[in-house]
Amino acid sequence: MPRLDNFFLTKPFADKFREIVSGSKDGKPDWVKSIEIGSDAGLFGPGSAVWEVHGCVATLVGGIRALLLQAAHPAPLSGVAQHSRYESDPMGRLAGTSRWLTITTFASTEVIAREAERVNTMHKAVVGEYVKKDGAHAHYEARNPRFLLWVHCAFTDSFLKAHLALGYPIKAGGDAYVREWSKSAQPLGLASAPQSMAEMEETLADFRSKDLVRSEATARVVKFILHPPFPFVGLMFYRVLSNAAIFTLDENERKILNLKKPSKIWVKVARLMLNVFSAVLGPESPSQQVARERIAAHQ
Repeated sequence: MPRLDNFFLTKPFADKFREIVSGSKDGKPDWVKSIEIGSDAGLFGPGSAVWEVHGCVATLVGGIRALLLQAAHPAPLSGVAQHSRYESDPMGRLAGTSRWLTITTFASTEVIAREAERVNTMHKAVVGEYVKKDGAHAHYEARNPRFLLWVHCAFTDSFLKAHLALGYPIKAGGDAYVREWSKSAQPLGLASAPQSMAEMEETLADFRSKDLVRSEATARVVKFILHPPFPFVGLMFYRVLSNAAIFTLDENERKILNLKKPSKIWVKVARLMLNVFSAVLGPESPSQQVARERIAAHQ
């Protein structure tokens, strides 16, 4: 493995990372300007558990975990396989997901409402057929409450467990994060989401027993998630993050995805790399800085 200082402490690498995640080398794509709009703190605000978790570099591991976890459900997976541009434009899809997550976390309530409307419009077109766990064929609509609940839980569980597994703190605790982030699902049409870690585990257990199963598309999507078209150095970094993500998955989920449990050493190496990477990028993202400035201007 190359020395960490040579691996991370270069502006080109940081620029490339920002471009991959946000679509812009400076981390400020055009939509970041929308975070300047409005006069309130949004759904969460500084000091919230959501800002603490989503403002941490551990989201890099959480994001990979969420993509893998979603591939364990045949319905949303059919939506990804049939409607997503993950193969033709994987960076565009990643930037689009980052946009929703970032705006919902840091923007004002009026901007969040507009972003939710944009996502809801996209979801209306995401329909198709899939094979259920019992072998029966069924219809899939992205806006179905059951499927919205799964996607929400996959994201929430992944960001939370990655954050905790990597050893980063949450001052208000994990229950606060689950409760707060449940608000993000309401503009997308999910009326009720888990309000605690225990309730989250109960919901996930229900999905594992009733819904999660390996499908025809599972292997193809998982392979793409674990082997994205990144440059060689980026792939080395990504391999560490993805192995850390796989480690935190439930054994049932790894079995469906046909993934072996990696050594815990990957989690420790990921924490070390992320600490150095955080030092390169700075303590806060451009979006978080813009959000703080907006809030401060109206206090």
